[in-house]
Amino acid sequence: MFVERPFFLLKWFYKGALWRVRKHGEKVIYLTFDDGPTPQSTYRILEILRRYNVKATFFCVGENVMKYPEVFEQIKAEGHAVGNHTFNHVSGWNSSTRYFMRQAEKADAYIHSDLFRPPYGHMMPRQLKELKQKYRIVLWDVITRDYNQRLSPKHVMRIVHWYSRNGSIVVFHDNVKAAKNCLAVLPEAIEFYKRKGYSFQLVGE
Repeated sequence: MFVERPFFLLKWFYKGALWRVRKHGEKVIYLTFDDGPTPQSTYRILEILRRYNVKATFFCVGENVMKYPEVFEQIKAEGHAVGNHTFNHVSGWNSSTRYFMRQAEKADAYIHSDLFRPPYGHMMPRQLKELKQKYRIVLWDVITRDYNQRLSPKHVMRIVHWYSRNGSIVVFHDNVKAAKNCLAVLPEAIEFYKRKGYSFQLVGE
């Protein structure tokens, strides 16, 4: 699932997951961040969001929340939403359903959210069925690929420009690997969305 926009068959395979949210009469973008919190990146992202008065949804790795609780609390204090991204950022394709659910529950002890995004977008059907009993499964309409260090910020911005549309759930990353691209592109992306007349909302609002 390393494509900028998921194929239709993936959406069919993961029935019931949230990919895009269109609201009648509104132009809306949903900014989301995966893999944090990390003090090296998340604080700087929060500063950018604060500067533009934008709210976002952070899908957090439980182990990082345990390591950096002050960063996690800052996310919530500034009015952003949080979601569960497992405890150790594990792939559902490489995990048994029992182990994957333990990962979600272990992370939930720190995160306390009914939003869940599987790392890499990887889930097996049985895992999805189990997760839906407790969580709203949030995937994406646009993944910026900011984590790809072979891509330049200019290329990442082109992805934002080409693939974003009304109701898009857009994925950036607040991990260390993505910091160069994310921090360079995020202000430009927000300005682009604002010029196009989009407002920013939290997933689940």
